[in-house]
Amino acid sequence: MSKNVTLTMDEDLIRAARKVALDRNTSVNNLVRGFLESLVAESGEQRAAMTELEGFFREKPFAIGTKNWTRADLYER
Repeated sequence: MSKNVTLTMDEDLIRAARKVALDRNTSVNNLVRGFLESLVAESGEQRAAMTELEGFFREKPFAIGTKNWTRADLYER
């Protein structure tokens, strides 16, 4: 089920978005829908990757060696 959403934007932004939509043979509505779909998918992918990474660190024991350098060593040329 589709819902209508009202957006308030600067007139120059709308004009520019219409030009982009025309160049892409689509509508501003489709541009906004595509952007929001990408945003939601990206957010979901990031959450899934973070969950996978957290699981990896929980399951795989690892040790960090002793620090044998100083900050000055890192910046020494």
